[in-house]
Amino acid sequence: MNIRDVAQRAGVSVATVSRVLNHPDQVTPKTRERILDIMKELDYTPNWFARGLNLNRTGVIALLIPNILNPIYTEIAKGVEEVAHNKGYYTLLCNSEDSKEKEAAYIEMLLHRKVDGLIFIAGHLDPNLMTKIEETHLPAVMIGKIEGNWQFSSVYTDYFEGARKATTHLIENGYKSIAHITGNLRFIESAEKLNGYREALKNSNLEINPKWIIGGEETIEGGYLAAKRLVRNANPPEAIFIANDWMAFGAIDAIKTEGLRIPEDIAVMGFDNNRMSGLVEPKLTTVNLPVYKMGLTASRLLFDEMDALTSTSEKDEKTDQKQQIFLPLTIKVRHSCGHQDRIKAIFGE
Repeated sequence: MNIRDVAQRAGVSVATVSRVLNHPDQVTPKTRERILDIMKELDYTPNWFARGLNLNRTGVIALLIPNILNPIYTEIAKGVEEVAHNKGYYTLLCNSEDSKEKEAAYIEMLLHRKVDGLIFIAGHLDPNLMTKIEETHLPAVMIGKIEGNWQFSSVYTDYFEGARKATTHLIENGYKSIAHITGNLRFIESAEKLNGYREALKNSNLEINPKWIIGGEETIEGGYLAAKRLVRNANPPEAIFIANDWMAFGAIDAIKTEGLRIPEDIAVMGFDNNRMSGLVEPKLTTVNLPVYKMGLTASRLLFDEMDALTSTSEKDEKTDQKQQIFLPLTIKVRHSCGHQDRIKAIFGE
């Protein structure tokens, strides 16, 4: 039993059966289901190994993330995997745990095992490893803003602008002394958030107090400890903008344990719109980061590049075309900043 028998029984071309196996999204649901039913009826099992050799594909893409415990990256992974699954692909999840050694080991393994494509997070991967990926011409997509002359397609957003809008939202609600709990400033997005915070204060002629800028581990515990330091200060701020929601949850707990009320005594602004943000008390006002959509978009870009590589008619025209797709950020207004209109979301200035 082979693919030609299936095509003949279904009254379609061999190419159509092949598309059902390799690119099911390109076949109408009715035709796809009919072909799959015939495969089951004929007890046809594709020779995946031989098919992989013929197509020069493994049927596997890889996603390299910095920390699997961070909900941002699990949402990205969900988006990536959804597209891959619909394409008939498996996703290999590689968690570097912010370790350069693990990053290097994963990249070496992925390049030698010949995965069909790679998605990675910008700002976390060592530049030498990015060069190595680029030199192998492995289809690869970056999630994050490209810094430098890297030739990768990317999906990115503007963390600077998101932080500026978040801080401006606090200012517009009457807060004048605003602190910032930063993430790890080794990463581009954390540095951009700090700069956006500073820009908003500068534009409003408000003080940028170095004592109100505190770094913390990007965990609940890190946010808790940083917020404790701020509220126990002899001159505590009226509001705190926090680099991610995970840290903001810890900060909310710390503020409450000090006997203070949110937002009556101190306002809190997060960044990410984590799924828990609407469940904590008070509900967290935060920057909505479209992480799931970033994963979806990055995966679609990757499959576009992979398809271009195997298309003889379009290969020369399309494989060198890199795409940069920008996804905007919005503010999700809830209770923690004391805004009177707690339902609307702010989409711009």
